[in-house]
Amino acid sequence: MAKVNPVQVQKFLGGLDYPASKQDLVKRAEQEGADDNARSTLKQLPDEDYETPADVSEAIGKVE
Repeated sequence: MAKVNPVQVQKFLGGLDYPASKQDLVKRAEQEGADDNARSTLKQLPDEDYETPADVSEAIGKVE
């Protein structure tokens, strides 16, 4: 699977209130029509609360 660009993922998370759980991120991305790659990447994130979009982007950068 190609590595996803955190900026692309953030487009699917626009308007999401933080802090947000991993489940919140996945649900929002699905609602916003995220592609399989973006959804799969979000599902691989650690199961924790993310305080800011920057936290999400940082976690995405660590996904293999």
